Amino acid sequence: MRFLRRPPRPRLLVCLLLAPLLVGCFASSSGGDGEASGGDDGSRLRVALAFPPAQNLSPYGADATILSRLGVTEGLTALDANGAAAPALAASWRRENDRTWLFTLREAVFQDGTDVTPVAVAASLAHATQAEPAPAALSGVTLTAKAEGGTGVRVTTTAPDPVLPLRLSSPSLAVLAPKAYGGKQGAVDPVGTATGPFEVSEVAGTTGADLDRFDDYWGGRAQASGIDVRFIADGVARANALRTGQVDLAEAIPVAQAATLDADTRRETATTRTTSLLLNTESGVFKDPALRAAARTAVDTAALAEGVYEGHADAGAGIYGPAVTWAAGKRVPPTGRTNAGTPGGASLTLATYDNRPELPEAAQVLKQQLERAGFAVKLEVREYSRLESDALAGKFDAFVGARNSLLDTGDPVSVLAGDFTCDGGYNLALLCDKAVDRAVGTAQAVADTDRRRDAAMAAEAAILGADAVVPLVHQRVITGVSAKVSGVLLDPYERTLVGTGTRR
Repeated sequence: MRFLRRPPRPRLLVCLLLAPLLVGCFASSSGGDGEASGGDDGSRLRVALAFPPAQNLSPYGADATILSRLGVTEGLTALDANGAAAPALAASWRRENDRTWLFTLREAVFQDGTDVTPVAVAASLAHATQAEPAPAALSGVTLTAKAEGGTGVRVTTTAPDPVLPLRLSSPSLAVLAPKAYGGKQGAVDPVGTATGPFEVSEVAGTTGADLDRFDDYWGGRAQASGIDVRFIADGVARANALRTGQVDLAEAIPVAQAATLDADTRRETATTRTTSLLLNTESGVFKDPALRAAARTAVDTAALAEGVYEGHADAGAGIYGPAVTWAAGKRVPPTGRTNAGTPGGASLTLATYDNRPELPEAAQVLKQQLERAGFAVKLEVREYSRLESDALAGKFDAFVGARNSLLDTGDPVSVLAGDFTCDGGYNLALLCDKAVDRAVGTAQAVADTDRRRDAAMAAEAAILGADAVVPLVHQRVITGVSAKVSGVLLDPYERTLVGTGTRR
């Protein structure tokens, strides 16, 4: 029996949180203390996120993880603790041949009250394939989805894709109701159209959002009645908000602020996130591979891990770090590297963002290291949403960014295709190298898990050999969690944060 959906509760208070000064408050549908009005209805959670929406909460770009971390969106599959594909909207699946998989849907409802049907799921996946730029999870992959009977969705790829169930777990391939599509210029609206335990009821631009519990969620009624989200780019402000009780959860606590929090409010999670220096291989000073090699040899990663990250990170070893436990035993030396040239005062612009507070500090240290090597460096720091489009357009010579290598699909090969091939959708290095594309293509064709990992490491060696990227550190993420909160979902892939069991 289905519960009737309760209409969204009216907002009683609207106020702005001025992040750097922490002036203001978190509005709640039930009053200033965030408690729900009903005794058994659960408290609302107050969450501070580091990254404001960069693309109006589009599910196809960086904003996809905002939606998945808040329990708004889901795909056909999810990732389990071991990084394997697990059921989500699809209760099961089977491979029919090397290019075709049949997914069987569970009974579920969209947040607008319509049923999750094979036709709706197939249409949602079709919209994702037509998005520009393509979601990173679909880099190098062409797929079609068709309804099969009352519960089946048949997904076919033009080339064999042995990790399709992993790929469909990507936050950027979330399934939304038909109502979500048809906006101007292909805009997709996730407000009230997803399937997760919480639905977006109001978005205040890049300052915040309000979520209400979705009582018809197939996985059971969430314990929290809703979530009040504020986007606070300043890391010190996020830590202060947690310390002063203005928020219940604060992501990405700066390492410099960790010691200021009580031990029982800190959660340190080893992640598959690597902070890297990406060099623009298409234009400017680093079009010359000898100068890319000079930049790579100038970098002291140990100084960054121990200095900037205060021991909360490991020195860069490759694209995959220690949280990818199998990588160290399979890593091979980079191939095809050019000898380092002489910078001779060559000028470059190094860019990064301040949503992760360690990045500007790391960039400042890199600036000094590169200048000692003979480069003239201009540093540019912005908030991420004001930087991404310029970085993808190649307007900087070098870029310092933090990237979760298994975020998009859980597949070690897919991140290489998305970030370092000619057709990659998140290719910040603008790398287009035949040897790299060939190595990645070879890895994509391998089905056996162990052999696929071997091929991924061979492709990593080709990418590092091109000196398009210099891995700096492998991060451990610190999340601030109020002592009153339980059930927070922390994982190395950073896809989850709040779920049905998260409460205070």
